[in-house]
Amino acid sequence: MKNYIFPIYLCCTAVLWIACSAPVKPDRRITVSIEPQRYFVDCLVDTLFDVQALVPPGSSPENYDPDPQQMAQLARSQAYFLIGNIGFETVWKTRLQANNPQVRFFDNSTDVIPIADDAHGQSADPHTWTSPKQARIIVQNMYQALLQLDSENQIHYRRNLEKLLAVIDTTDREVSDLLAQAPQKSFIIYHPALSYLARDYGLTQYAIEHDGKEPSPNHLKQLVDIAQAEHIRIIFIQEEFDRKNAEIIARETGCRLVTIQTLSYHWREEILRIARILSE
Repeated sequence: MKNYIFPIYLCCTAVLWIACSAPVKPDRRITVSIEPQRYFVDCLVDTLFDVQALVPPGSSPENYDPDPQQMAQLARSQAYFLIGNIGFETVWKTRLQANNPQVRFFDNSTDVIPIADDAHGQSADPHTWTSPKQARIIVQNMYQALLQLDSENQIHYRRNLEKLLAVIDTTDREVSDLLAQAPQKSFIIYHPALSYLARDYGLTQYAIEHDGKEPSPNHLKQLVDIAQAEHIRIIFIQEEFDRKNAEIIARETGCRLVTIQTLSYHWREEILRIARILSE
């Protein structure tokens, strides 16, 4: 037995020495709510931070519940970037802040002029990122948050901000040009996620989802009547929602049913795709 004691002692001593001599480096991680935010932050930070989104692709941020592994990852983050007022944020924000006092919280939609969300009374519509004009405000809020987290790399973040703003401004011009040609300025959508795009580019959005719930037969009939009266030809449906009510309206009106991904990481490509569809 004695033959094993000394080697074990040396091994344990070595492990303790390594642990004490090499200080643990805190995770350089930023947690965001949704994939479009992750795209913006990735553009700003390059490799200086690891960026993760709580809501995975294909899930609805209106009612998403983070799993234990995600909660643990958030606890190791330096900051959490909120998009502002989206369903699961309003439910989880207070709890997340209370359980993670070491994590700094930033609202990326500060200074965005809000649209009242009819589905939730007088609360602000959270889908701010779907308009390039509002995305410009969002990324500048992100930049200011990064300066608070890591002021030593201000020049790096400023350079990346200028590049990202150039991409957003180009997207804004392209969207404006496409929608100026749109033969029809109205569209139907299941979940009203394009409110800011509609407001900023002169469009009218009609939502199938009513007061945050499945539509009544009467509401569906109203939408059929609106589609026929206004010659609407497009119904958008997000991949995270049921298609059946949109399909009912499409059959009644001859509208084209198009799946969109407003929560896509590829923000620019998806916003331009939506604008192109409306311009056809």
